[in-house]
This record gives sequence, C-alpha cells and structure tokens, in this order.
Amino acid sequence: MKKIYLDVCSLCRPFDDQTYARIRIETEAVNLILSNIRLGKYKLLNSPVHIKEIDAITDDFERLELLKLLQIYGTTPKYNSDFLRSRTEELISKSFGIADAAHIAFSEYFEAYFISCDDKLIKKCKKHSKSIECMNPIAFCEMENLK
Repeated sequence: MKKIYLDVCSLCRPFDDQTYARIRIETEAVNLILSNIRLGKYKLLNSPVHIKEIDAITDDFERLELLKLLQIYGTTPKYNSDFLRSRTEELISKSFGIADAAHIAFSEYFEAYFISCDDKLIKKCKKHSKSIECMNPIAFCEMENLK
C-alpha cells in the first residue's frame, strides 16, 4: 500500500476560498485522494507537526474536522526523533521553514509521497530531497490515474 503524507496546506484546501479555479481543482484532487484513503487504497501518515499546526488554526470547525480526519484515517508510525531532528535542522539550513522542514523529514523517514499545494515548497523539496517524490495533489491524482 502506498503511503501518503499530506501537509497541512493540502489538508486545509477544502476550507479555502473556492472562488479561485486552482483552489477548486486542488480541493477536488485532495478530496479524491482522501476518498481513496478511506477506501483503503492508500495509507495516510501524519506526524506531531500536523497536530501542532492544526492546533493553531483559529476556525474551530476547520480545526476539529482536520483533527478528526487525522484521528480516523491517519496513522503515526514509530519514528526516530534524533534522525528527524537532525534532518529537519539540515533542511532549515537550506532555507526551509521549520514546519515545512519537519514535514519533509517525516515524509522521508516514512518513505511516503509528499503532497503539498505550495509550489515553492514542492520545488525546494524536489531540489533537496532525492529520497521521496514531492508533488501537488493534482499531479498525484494524474500519476495514480484517480478518477
């Protein structure tokens, strides 16, 4: 079963302003990925970074929905904190933000597809992480031929 690591930007896409075409299309892609996770086709991995970021969301409905989603469908495998801390620091030294660096480090550690709606982050991820595939939700759906 393929492992997927959706960053919080992607998880929040359905709650963003849907008047923009790109956001609507990315929302559909995220929902398609999530529906396939619910069907057991993919395994959704999450980390403490997800919880920390989601806890900071001020909209109560959005925050609770995302936490529920991760609780029901996500899993946090055991991990090596020292490795993750070291890799996160290495990525920070390459101009990644703290949360982005930690998300990528977890995705690498779990050997999962890293999916984000942040174009700049995906570009940096592709440059600095050769061990995982980084892409936006639309590209993942196209690659997997999800319909």
